[in-house]
Amino acid sequence: MIATLISHPSCHQHHMPAGHPERPERIDAINNQLMANGIDGLLYQLEAPTATDEQLLRVHTLEHLHAITRATPSEGIYFFADDVYLSPHTLRAARHAAGAAVMGVDMVMRGETDAVFCNVRPPGHHAERARAMGFCIFNNVAIAAAHALAIYGLERVAIVDFDVHHGNGTQDIFLNDPRVLFCSSFQHPFYPNTNIDDVPAHILNTPLPATCRSEGFRTAISEHWFPALEKFKPQLILISAGFDAYIDDDMSSISLVEQDYFWITQKLRILMDESKQLAAEQQCKGIVSTLEGGYDLLGLGRCAVAHIKALAKL
Repeated sequence: MIATLISHPSCHQHHMPAGHPERPERIDAINNQLMANGIDGLLYQLEAPTATDEQLLRVHTLEHLHAITRATPSEGIYFFADDVYLSPHTLRAARHAAGAAVMGVDMVMRGETDAVFCNVRPPGHHAERARAMGFCIFNNVAIAAAHALAIYGLERVAIVDFDVHHGNGTQDIFLNDPRVLFCSSFQHPFYPNTNIDDVPAHILNTPLPATCRSEGFRTAISEHWFPALEKFKPQLILISAGFDAYIDDDMSSISLVEQDYFWITQKLRILMDESKQLAAEQQCKGIVSTLEGGYDLLGLGRCAVAHIKALAKL
């Protein structure tokens, strides 16, 4: 089954202040590395639709949507809140970023593909139900999960977040919904300084020290995530794919390498493939991954390609 890449030209049109790390070139860095590795032609490539209000409002408040809409400038760049900037095409880009994740879920659930990577921006995992923050407008992976639960009646959706920052927005949205197993690894203490204590059992936070390298990362994931995922038996796996724990990324102090992203993705892929031997209601239909962080352009491209190779079994 051919893996799928979903993006949209509008993701280049969301502009940040000069010198900001979350820049349009991030999309190109991944596309360029896919071409350099001869992989782009092996993927089914599609343009993302626009997320509807109904899809957004499953996880965000109407007030949040209205606030973003009202604050969108007709020209220039407007500081909205907590390192969130709006430009004239930001809202369009954010709707397409969320729409890509929704489209990925639809394709997986219809059996058209079993692995999707959404090369989109702005990222999403810091966006809480009623708050934009940390470069994030709408929570793309949460919107995808809520779509899977509402439209396809799934009972168990896993969200795996290996960005170097905690997925506080995703935790906020699904804190009281045990249908969603949320696994997040992150440098700690670090932005966004989420309260990670006293959370319910379906929220699996894995803090990592700033000195963490490949061995520590792999050990923590192996001990905490994989047993929980095997027990949970997700019907769908969603990934918040942040590559800012890469050794050359100035955003953090953790020092992962591209092989670490191949490793964790391959493990998730094996988990999905092995579930096909289980009863129908315990099978995992597929994996949908959406881009979060990653700001060293060369490293981002290489790490994302390693991730996509493992997703697509290349």
